[in-house]
Order: sequence, then C-alpha cells, then structure tokens
Amino acid sequence: MPVANNLLAALPRKDYQRLLAGAEQVTLDFGDVLYEPEQPIRHVYFPNDSLVSLLTLADGHLALEVGMVGREGMLGIPVALGINESPARALVQGTGAALRMTSAHFRSEHGKCRALHREVSRCIHERMVQITQTAACNRFHPIEGRLARWLLMTRDRMATNHFCMTQEILGHMLGVLRVAVTNAAGDRQRRKLISYSRGEINILDGLGLEAAACACYQVVKNGYAQSRAQGEQANHKNSPIAAAA
Repeated sequence: MPVANNLLAALPRKDYQRLLAGAEQVTLDFGDVLYEPEQPIRHVYFPNDSLVSLLTLADGHLALEVGMVGREGMLGIPVALGINESPARALVQGTGAALRMTSAHFRSEHGKCRALHREVSRCIHERMVQITQTAACNRFHPIEGRLARWLLMTRDRMATNHFCMTQEILGHMLGVLRVAVTNAAGDRQRRKLISYSRGEINILDGLGLEAAACACYQVVKNGYAQSRAQGEQANHKNSPIAAAA
C-alpha cells in the first residue's frame, strides 16, 4: 500500500517499518488544536490527507496563519531540534488521517536513522521557505492574490479541489476582515475560478486560479520541488547500486 505522507514515503522501507512500529493511525478533526504556544509537544504528526494551520498569536487572542502542513511534511519539527515546546498554535483546518507517535519515539528514531534525519532537515528548510514567503505575502500582496495562493496551497496539501472553510476563518488565516474575504471570493467566483456556498469551496479552474495568485504560491511550490529533487539525487548517490556503478 502506498505511503500517503511524502516525508515518510521518501524513507527506505526498513526505516519506515521501524518508525511505523511505534506509531498509530489517527483522525484529525476540524477545529482540533494539536499544539499551543509554549506548551509541551507530546506527539509528532505526519498528515496523510489532513491539513493543519500554524498560527502565531498576538495580544493573547488574535491569530495569523504563518504556515500550513499537509501530506508534504510533519508537525513537531521543534522536537527534531531538541526543543520540547511549540512556538505556534497548530489548528486542524481539514479533517483527515495522520500518523502519530510520541515525541520520545520520534526523538529516538531521529537520532539513529540517517534517512529520517535527512528528510526532516529537508522539511525544516521547506518550512522556512514557506513561513518567510508567507510573512512577505501578508505584508505586501493584495487579498485577491493571497486568497488564491491560500486556496492552491490547501488544494496541494489535501489533494482535493473541494474543502470546507468559512469566510470568518479565512479572514483569520489571512489577517483581514471578513468583508475583504467576501469581496475577494466573490470576484474569484464571478470569474468562474471557484464556487463558494455555505462554507464549501470548490476550485473550478486550477490553472486560472494559479494565474490569479500572487507569485508567492509559485515560490513556495518551486522551493518544495527543488528540495525534493535534490533529495532524490542525494538518495541515488548514497544508494548501494550507485556506489557500485
């Protein structure tokens, strides 16, 4: 059976099986809070078809999305860096499955499995690209392009063109008032790029939405693709077959 999470899928089979022995399959439900800032990280998660937003808090209650995690990566990266507390709130935005293991088990495997260490390091780099680009996007780009970027990133991580999201939550994610989301979504709907009704969003024209998105979407996507390609090259060079050639 194919491994749904891309980070885990990049591991050699024996390493994946050993990691799997200390893990369990769980369902992440919309609205679940997996981490709170400055609270202990008890589990790490590898999403399959779920989506989790990373939120930074201001004044104790205002939240702005600085990153999102889906099948491309993992939640609990600070554990790999020797940090036991989360810097952000991790909020489930898309219901789906994930693989979960204790931080202690992950820390043990990360310390002795070179392949896992390599893939997690790559994931850290990809997360840095996403967070820094999102910060610039939130500051400089108009809401229409940012909304398109967010919808496309959500599609890529959940592998579906259909998902549920209210305008109020979208406003929190993008750091704007609900009326701004209403206007931007209405514009995209009139252009037949999306359909939006009662919190349900459908991407109708993916290529059109990519053209309407700000450049940040492509920057993050290209960064991920380059990281994956470099990883595949490194894996090939380190393989027994390549070494014997």
